[in-house]
Amino acid sequence: MVSRGLLWFFTKRTATGALIGLTISDRYASIITVHGHSMKPTLNPGSKAFPISISGDLVLVEKLCLNNYKFSHGDVVVFGIMFPFGFGYENFRNPNSHKQSLIKRIIALPGDWIRIPETYEIVKVPEGHCWVEGDNYNSSTDSRSFGPIPLGLVKGRATHVIWPPQRIHKLDRRMPTGRISLI
Repeated sequence: MVSRGLLWFFTKRTATGALIGLTISDRYASIITVHGHSMKPTLNPGSKAFPISISGDLVLVEKLCLNNYKFSHGDVVVFGIMFPFGFGYENFRNPNSHKQSLIKRIIALPGDWIRIPETYEIVKVPEGHCWVEGDNYNSSTDSRSFGPIPLGLVKGRATHVIWPPQRIHKLDRRMPTGRISLI
């Protein structure tokens, strides 16, 4: 039989570890699974990410950028509504469809002017918003479809691919070819 003191010891340690993990995940960093083709070739470049159960890239998302909304052109950001679904991974959802995850690259920041290629329309990004697009231009639902997104929906900046092992690398801040905001 387990003594009461030993049970209380493990309960305290487990609760403390859970609170520390929750704080880190909420305030500093978390890990998400990226599905879909909208960010190819940056994320999920192959049809099979790795021959085990994980079907997409695992990405480290840092949240310190949210303190003062410090974002730059070319940052890869995750946005939408967030809830934990196990082991510290989180599901980020589309502001229009709460069943779709979104991770995109910032093309324009508040006050920038951006030209939409399909319509040649020029749009000014309102204060408190940003313009996001996927790297796989032809296979991405992004600001070209739903307009600028509020910075308040951004949940963090993707900084590194951490899985699969052969793809571990830092995500670069870069602007896609031909997509320079009109500043």
